[in-house]
Amino acid sequence: MKQEKFSIAKRLKSFTYAFNGLRILLLEEHNSRIHLTAAICVVAAGILFHISPLEWVAVIFAIGMVFGGEIFNSAIEDLADVVCPERDERIKKVKDLSAAAVLVSAITALIIGFIIFIPKIVALFR
Repeated sequence: MKQEKFSIAKRLKSFTYAFNGLRILLLEEHNSRIHLTAAICVVAAGILFHISPLEWVAVIFAIGMVFGGEIFNSAIEDLADVVCPERDERIKKVKDLSAAAVLVSAITALIIGFIIFIPKIVALFR
């Protein structure tokens, strides 16, 4: 197998595919818009409450984890539909597992948000 030479132009071109994937995600996957709305609200809350750099790391990591999970879930579901368009219990299991991964990441992000923001909200009312 002959290896292709490294090309900056080709590496830059690969970003266009990735950005197209983000465009597809936001246009075609309804849950991604819910995640985006939540992310915008959390970032706004982070600015409002002046969260610490370490808290920003946790928030950004949580947002990335949820979006990464949603992207993998969407890719797996689309691929599964191409491979097996008819109903198949094995494909259903794969889809359910990939959806569960998004759910786990979203619950984890929610817990991170509670840990960071609940004390700050409570402090407002003291």
